[in-house]
Amino acid sequence: MMFEHIDRKQCKREAAELLREAQVPPKAMAALLMGLCLALGLISSLGGGGFLGIFISILAFLLNAVLSAGFVLYCMAIRRGERAEYLTLFDGFSFVGKLILLDLITALFIFLWSLLFLIPGIIAAYRYSFARFNLYENPGIGAMEALDMSKRQTLGYKSQLFMLDLSYIGWILLARLPSTLLAQLVARDITAQMLYGVPAPDTYFGLPLIALDLILGVWQIAVALFYFPNYICVQLSYFETAKRTSGIGLGAEPPQASPWEGWNAPDGLG
Repeated sequence: MMFEHIDRKQCKREAAELLREAQVPPKAMAALLMGLCLALGLISSLGGGGFLGIFISILAFLLNAVLSAGFVLYCMAIRRGERAEYLTLFDGFSFVGKLILLDLITALFIFLWSLLFLIPGIIAAYRYSFARFNLYENPGIGAMEALDMSKRQTLGYKSQLFMLDLSYIGWILLARLPSTLLAQLVARDITAQMLYGVPAPDTYFGLPLIALDLILGVWQIAVALFYFPNYICVQLSYFETAKRTSGIGLGAEPPQASPWEGWNAPDGLG
């Protein structure tokens, strides 16, 4: 099994250059994606309980999966030097059934590995991290085939993928920390209401909860515009390298034998 060390900083620079040359601005595409996801989340929270609320939540989940796939397809087109319009966000509808099936199976496998301990669950998440990319670029394959391809592609790359995610941790915390703190505050008040009968407040910081959700959602979008498109493009760079060195994936050729292959032991994550 061949693999190589990926220059993360160089990948980020190349991704930034590709995004600058994109005919459809990546920040505008990312804002559209996240704005739609925010709207779906707010609609879902207003749905309440009962059948209608469950239906709206499922619909929001489906649309989020489609929109996320569409944004990756947009980034794939940029890396190929092709033009991708705003409607690319909805291209995932053509294989939405496989998208949902893949997400459900992946979540199940990661959950089962997590039962052993936290570390096996994290390793499983990286083991299957390329499955979506395989399906996006080749919707003709099945969910299990996409997962199996990812397992083989990520051999030797899991630790590098982990370090890639770690390099964006500052941006991710900046985007999500305020909403996480608010969620903890709301959960504390709901727990107090259930255990001690203390009425939960109708407002936080002088604003209704729905208004705060909207403000924090806009904050997340504003922060994500500065890193999210680059992050996806760099992930795709890692994916392309993994395809090339493993010989697995759409358009991948069998890898050439390397005289140094014996020295390239896979990373400790397996």
